[in-house]
Amino acid sequence: MSKIEAVIFDWAGTTVDYGCFAPVRAFIEAFKAFGIEPTVDEVRAPMGMLKWDHIHTMMQMERITGEWKKVHGRMWTKEDVDAVYQKSESSIMDILDQYAEPKPYVVETTAELRRRGIKIGSTTGYTDEMMSIVVPEAKKRGYEPDAWFSPNSTENMGRPYPFMIFRNLEALKVSSVRAAIKVGDTAADIKEGINAGMISVGVIEGSSVMGLSEDEYAALSEEKKKEERDRVRGIYKECGADHIIENMSELCALIDAIESK
Repeated sequence: MSKIEAVIFDWAGTTVDYGCFAPVRAFIEAFKAFGIEPTVDEVRAPMGMLKWDHIHTMMQMERITGEWKKVHGRMWTKEDVDAVYQKSESSIMDILDQYAEPKPYVVETTAELRRRGIKIGSTTGYTDEMMSIVVPEAKKRGYEPDAWFSPNSTENMGRPYPFMIFRNLEALKVSSVRAAIKVGDTAADIKEGINAGMISVGVIEGSSVMGLSEDEYAALSEEKKKEERDRVRGIYKECGADHIIENMSELCALIDAIESK
């Protein structure tokens, strides 16, 4: 295996916002504004997708479709998806600055990657406007990638399409898709990496798939923690992840193992 030249990270749930709560809160508030109260599981299922696609996917869920018909007396339309999306955009803009804290080991790990000469890229389901809040807030707290691209950069072809990754590889001048790895915390992240032809890595703790805050996870018994880790690991495996790490403290050792093959 050739040397790893770059790591492409996701944002919420991977590098910042333990548990990926900012988008969850915004989606719930947006649907509630239209008389629908989605469950956390319904909100998290499409997590990682382009935000409009995320809402469109939720609208197609049988229970939400039924609730929409009950509340509005008709089937939802594309215009309804647009309206819920616009509400979610305004909701998340109001709270994003509160959800930019780097997750445990992220600052130390990215410093070690840079020491090794490994570049740091990023893809996201957030828009450029959202990133204009998140990026400087994360930088204040010690995390800043060398490059990042949102779906605005790829004609709104977000995950699981690989195009945001390709923009990163171009900007970072990476020699091959096999010389970079993708790290994320959702099914869409894993599939994005696979679709780009890259090694795709899922991170367990603090992920959207796990869906627990840092305090909630810490409060679990060791047995329950293992159950949760195993559950998340199973989901990543099902998506085709090449590797799975419990948290960012394991990433550099994983890179060593990949490079030694």
